[in-house]
Amino acid sequence: MKILMGTENPGKMEGARQAFSKYFENVEIEGIATDSNVGNQPVNGEIMQGAKNRVHNLKQYAQENQIKADFYIASEAGITNLLGEWMDYNIAVIENAEGEQSVGSSAGFPIPEKYVQEILETELGKVMDRIFNANGLNKANGGIGNLTYGEISRVDLTRQAFIMAVIKFINGEIWK
Repeated sequence: MKILMGTENPGKMEGARQAFSKYFENVEIEGIATDSNVGNQPVNGEIMQGAKNRVHNLKQYAQENQIKADFYIASEAGITNLLGEWMDYNIAVIENAEGEQSVGSSAGFPIPEKYVQEILETELGKVMDRIFNANGLNKANGGIGNLTYGEISRVDLTRQAFIMAVIKFINGEIWK
């Protein structure tokens, strides 16, 4: 099974690989850097829009380069206060070769109010790097790895979001 993913981020690619490998055999994921067409720090509806934009841009790239795949996928992380508290979520978007699309989300984690303005002005990854005196947490276990003392990683959150999104494709007509 060939999957094109709208990123070259190794953590996101590994999360997607783990999710798809639970339900499909011979999973091959090729990462292609695509633009989200939203800011570096997606907020509220930009999270979903960014993931959908990545899939759209990925499909356009694939068409222009005559690359065929079974699925075109992307994920986008961002912060939202739409439920009354600031939280960070990962959103996954999957589109099959026939154009059917599904979305899913990861578990969310709380963002303390004292960091929100700084995150909005920069991005969560940079704030996490500063807090934990690290560099590039968004490429590895993520700040969530530090916050949970290694219990949950960025890979885990990405895997969760893709498992939720793949539900539509593994359950046939009962969930479409």
